Amino acid sequence: MLENNANPTLSKSTGLPRKRFYRARAHSNPLSDSHFPIPISPCQVDYSLHYPQLFPSSDKIDGAKKIQFADVGCGFGGLLISLSTLFPETLMIGMELRDKVTEYVKERILALRVANPGQYQNISVVRTNSMKYIPNYFEKGQLSKMFFLFPDPHFKEKNHRRRVISTHLLDEYAYCLGVGGIIYTITDVEELGEWMKACLESHPLFEALTKEELEADPVVKLLTSATEEGQKVARNGGQTFQAVYRRFMPSQ
Repeated sequence: MLENNANPTLSKSTGLPRKRFYRARAHSNPLSDSHFPIPISPCQVDYSLHYPQLFPSSDKIDGAKKIQFADVGCGFGGLLISLSTLFPETLMIGMELRDKVTEYVKERILALRVANPGQYQNISVVRTNSMKYIPNYFEKGQLSKMFFLFPDPHFKEKNHRRRVISTHLLDEYAYCLGVGGIIYTITDVEELGEWMKACLESHPLFEALTKEELEADPVVKLLTSATEEGQKVARNGGQTFQAVYRRFMPSQ
C-alpha cells in the first residue's frame, strides 16, 4: 500500500493519483516549440527508464524486445492500462504533449505497479510531440499497432494542418508500422471521422479491415470504452466514427 499521508495528490483509498491535481488545457498546439528531451534516434531511447523491471540496465538493447504499440495522444492513459493486461508480453508506450497529463499517467502507472506486483511493467508514457518526433522513437517497421483515439479536431480550416492524421503524417506512420500493423482511429466528431477515413483510404499503404476482422479484434471494443473521452461520449449517448486500417505492401 502506498504511503499517501505525505502526498495529497494520491488517493488514500486507491493509491492512484487524483486527477484534479493534474488538470491541463484540452487543446495544445502541436506546431509550437516545446522544451523536452528528444532521443536522437530510436536506439537512444532508454528502455530502463520506462520498463525498469524488464530492462534494469540502460545498456543498448539491440536485438532485444522493443515497443510494439504506440498510443498517440494517450490522454490519461486508460487505453494503455486496458491493453497492458490484454497483451502482457507486449511493450507499449503512450505519447502525450501536455506536461501535467503526462505526469499523471506516469504516477498512475507507478501506483498500479506498486498495488499489483508483476503487472503493468510493460507500459509507459513519454512527453513528446508525435507529429514531429515519431521517427526519433521507432525504427522502420517496429510497431504493430498505433492508436489515435479522440484526437483534437482542430475545427477551423486554417488549423487542419495541426491534425494528427494527414496524408503527410501517414507516410511517417507507415514507415514505423510493420506490414500487417494496424492504425486505430476514433472520434465523436463526424467531420473529423470522415477526414481521417479519407486520408487513410487514399493512402497507398493502408487498407480497411473487413467487418469480420473488426468484430474478431478485441482491441476494437476498447476504442469506445477504455478512454475517459470514450466513456464520456457513451454516457452522453453520443455517436462515434471509427477508421481502422492495416499497413500492407502493395504488389509491384
